[in-house]
Amino acid sequence: MRFKALCRIAAVGLLALPLIPLQWLAVRRDWTLARHLPVLFHRCVLAIIGVKVAVHGNEARERPLLIVANHVSWLDIVVLGSVVPLSFIAKSEVAGWPVIGLFARLQRSIFIERERRHRTAHATAAIGARLKAGDAMVLFGEGTTGDGIHILPFRSALLGAAREALGDGDRHAFVQPLALRYARRGGLPIGRGAMKEVAWIGDMDLAPHLIGVLSGPPIDVVVNWGEALAYDAGTDRKALTKRLEAEVRTLVRVGA
Repeated sequence: MRFKALCRIAAVGLLALPLIPLQWLAVRRDWTLARHLPVLFHRCVLAIIGVKVAVHGNEARERPLLIVANHVSWLDIVVLGSVVPLSFIAKSEVAGWPVIGLFARLQRSIFIERERRHRTAHATAAIGARLKAGDAMVLFGEGTTGDGIHILPFRSALLGAAREALGDGDRHAFVQPLALRYARRGGLPIGRGAMKEVAWIGDMDLAPHLIGVLSGPPIDVVVNWGEALAYDAGTDRKALTKRLEAEVRTLVRVGA
């Protein structure tokens, strides 16, 4: 089984080898390709590692757009990155991770220091600038990975980025809930026991979890888009956070 995982890792490496310098150049020169090449890359990765994604609903067309999702695994990045062009809001530690940190930077992620509250305003302004420029950004509302069964309370601090995105001519920004559900593995429903092998909870070591996922049977993932909610200067951030959390909890159950 470990051999299967190593073969898949090697295949992803061969795929990434020519794409990394191309994406680096596209990011440096701000080519439109920088937004679309990661989608192709993630779709190819999913095909290599045996993950199928079913998408219900659509990304909102309105801009500025902040997407707020639940968080289950490192695999969420590949799944969501395969659906539409977007970038992620990630914790600062990710930037220093081998390989994954490089991929995150190439996808134009914004790294935040969640434990340093005085840095929140700076992070919010940076996210707001990207939203104002038309980039769709993904914020994992829980701030960490859950167990794939329960959704943790959403944090409200970084939702202020949507307000920062309001320009002189923008009356509203938009916040869209999105839910991921890991539904089946090897054709069988993923229950509590099997979910422990898929969910990457808290501070679990990445390497053994990665090998476990890549050496196992195929995984089916469901992505459910909710309706985008308007955010203006008078929006109560904490009330909006609670509504988004409730929407995502509902969306996780859709089609279950």
